[in-house]
Parts: sequence; C-alpha cells; structure tokens
Amino acid sequence: MSEVTIIGIDLAKRVFHLHGARVDGSVIFRKKLSRAQLLAFFAQHPRCIVAMEACATAHGWGREFEKLGHDVRLIAPIYVKPFVKRQKNDAADAEAIVEAALRPTMRFVTVKTEDQQARAMLFRTRQIFVGQRTQMINALRGHLAEHGLVAARGPAHVKRLADALADEDTVLPDGVRDLGQIYLDQIDGLTARIADLDAKMKRAAKDADLARRAQTMPGVGPVTALAIETFAPDMASFRRGRDFAAWLGLVPKQHSTGGKARLGKTSKMGQRDIRTLLVSGAMAVLQAVERFDTPNNGWLKRLLTRKPRMVAAIALANKMARGLWAMMTKQEDYRNPVAAMA
Repeated sequence: MSEVTIIGIDLAKRVFHLHGARVDGSVIFRKKLSRAQLLAFFAQHPRCIVAMEACATAHGWGREFEKLGHDVRLIAPIYVKPFVKRQKNDAADAEAIVEAALRPTMRFVTVKTEDQQARAMLFRTRQIFVGQRTQMINALRGHLAEHGLVAARGPAHVKRLADALADEDTVLPDGVRDLGQIYLDQIDGLTARIADLDAKMKRAAKDADLARRAQTMPGVGPVTALAIETFAPDMASFRRGRDFAAWLGLVPKQHSTGGKARLGKTSKMGQRDIRTLLVSGAMAVLQAVERFDTPNNGWLKRLLTRKPRMVAAIALANKMARGLWAMMTKQEDYRNPVAAMA
C-alpha cells in the first residue's frame, strides 16, 4: 500500500468503489467499501492523493480526508467523462477519476468550507422560495383570468388581484374567493420568508471583509458580494482577470478551427449564480448611465449606440468580473477612474 500515490473514489450513498494507482497510473488495487469502512480505511492508509468528482457529498468527504492528512483533489464530472472506457460502471468511474487527476493540465475544484456550504444553502433556500412564490402567483393569475380578472406578471401586481378578491362588488363565486385567499396567504408567507433570508444575507455580507470590498464597485450589492465569497474559489487560483470572467461563463463560445476564430454567443459554462447577479448589476448600471450624465462612462454610452442593451450588459459584467479579480488579488477597494485621473 505504501506504493499507492493516488486513490480515486466513485462516491455513492452506501457503497464506494476505490481505485489505487502508482504515479505512472499502473493499478495497485480495486476495492469496494461500505460507508462505515471508508474513513477507517483512509485513517490507516499512508498519506496520498484522494481524487473524487465534485458532486454531492464530495466537499464533506474532502474535509474529512484532509483532516486525516491526505491531499484532496476534486474534479468537475465533465472532465472525468472522457476517461471512462467503454462500459459505464462504478469501478470504471473510479479508474477514470484517477486517469483525469493524473493529467498535468487538469483543473481542480477547491474544497469548500462548512461556512461556504452554509451560505450556499442560504442562497439555494432563497431560490426555492422565490420559485415557489412565482409558481403561486402565476397559478392565481391563471385561475382568476378565467373569471375576467387580469393582472400583469410579478409580485408587484398581486395587490390588484387581492383587492379584486376583497371587493364585494366583484362578481366571483364564493369558492373562488376562498381558494384565492389561500393563494394570497401562501404568497404572503413566502414573501416574509424571502425578506427574512434577504436580511440574513445582508448581515452576512456586512461581516465579511471580502464582501465589503466587493460592494465598493458600482453594480455590486450585498447579495452579489456574498455570492462571490460563497461560490468563487480563491482569486489567486486565476492567473488573470480574464480567466475569472471565463470561469463565470462571461466570454463567447468558441467554434474555431483551421486557425480561423469563430466566436458565438456567451458560453454560460461557468458559475451561474455569480454570473446572473453580475449581469443584473450591470443592467442597473446601464440604467443609471442612460439617465444621468456621468463622465467616466463614455465607453458604455458609445457601446449602447452600437449594440443592444443586453450585449452591453454582458460586456460590462465581463469588465466587472475582471475588476473584482484585481480588487481581491491586490486587496484594494474599487477606484473611480475619474478620481484616479484627478
């Protein structure tokens, strides 16, 4: 066992397949362990590289293996798939993980801390509640439209439906009024929960130094700043700001061949939460540029005259990502270009 350099684990709920190999990739062992046996096995095993796919439970196991002194490497599943030989099974997956982890140019996922995963749960919970509220609003709109009550989409227009249900002059069956009130109660409850989660996110963003620094950039609010601290790896892992923007999926998708560059739409291959929030913040900045005459946004105004607003927003979000990388790596707050030239 002392010759084992790397062990690949195909994660599961109860049964785990392990593939041990030397540094040259030659096989030393293949094992199948239960959940209760896994930690005991690695506690007795000499220090080595433990490779896993960055999927559910991977970060929790990664923290446990790091406590035992092992070097944990998490790989995105899409990078493991090309190394699977013919038949797809757990043992072949474990072997493919080892093959992928041994590649010198492989990119790895940083193991998340418990605090990061707790904040990620906060984001995901808020997303679920927002989706459920949207579902309830659309269902209520659809039901009441059958009785001649029409309202625009969005939470801001729910009051129109609530007033119509409360108005005794509105011709509605009693059953529709009762069921409509049930919908309204659910919507109000979800709105209160979302507001509570928003307050928790703002408090968390206020306590974190990285999030505070990110908020000095126009278009970056507490939610966006907290998302960067939660979902983004250490900025030092990116060589330059363009790499961080590419990791977020804010670059064109390439279909280049024969030395001819063919660039398509935005790739959207990176971290969805941060990318969405940066684009939303960029749209807010564009609205301010269109309304107010600011001297340091001349390039944005020129861009808006040539390109659609969404294209300009993507370009600005890309620039914001590169700026955030520079701020985090240099430990500096945002510097206004006009103030810098003064």
